[in-house]
Amino acid sequence: MSATITVEKRKLEKPPLELHYLGDRVLRQPAKRIAKVDDSIRQLAREMLQTMYSSNGIGLAAPQVAVNKQLIVIDCEHDKPENPPLILINPQIIGYSRELCKAEEGCLSIPDVFLDVIRPQAIEVSYKDEQGKPRKLQANGLLARVIQHEMDHLNGVMFVDRVDNDLALNEELKKHGFSVQAVKPVEKVTK
Repeated sequence: MSATITVEKRKLEKPPLELHYLGDRVLRQPAKRIAKVDDSIRQLAREMLQTMYSSNGIGLAAPQVAVNKQLIVIDCEHDKPENPPLILINPQIIGYSRELCKAEEGCLSIPDVFLDVIRPQAIEVSYKDEQGKPRKLQANGLLARVIQHEMDHLNGVMFVDRVDNDLALNEELKKHGFSVQAVKPVEKVTK
């Protein structure tokens, strides 16, 4: 059995899973831990990857496709078919850097909305891989940001909840037809 889940890194006309959007209740429910990593979880990860690639995403959390499980798929390198995607099951951040950075984020569940969010520059995360083996990973830069963004989804938090520029947030959401009332502000990370 292969140690990594691979799918072709391409757009499908009809992705296997349906994305849910800001305002949908499923995005606000805390995801449940996965008790057993089995073929059904690996199949879900495969379908999540196909759905993510079909939408030009670099990360997708199970709640975004209405599956209430702690599963994340990430691939910051679509253009490198030889690099396998990252599958994180029951991820937990066990360390943060003191250094913070501000960068633009977007989300497949809030299409075309891009806003700045402040997050720790580097993290350490523990998780299970697609075989159910415990792993640890140190990540910084884009990968650290994507992991934090996707892990927020597992707790019912969306990136717009962390935006501190209310004016830009309101303008962007209105411009793309999303309700500002769907935002649930969380405590911001401050410099």
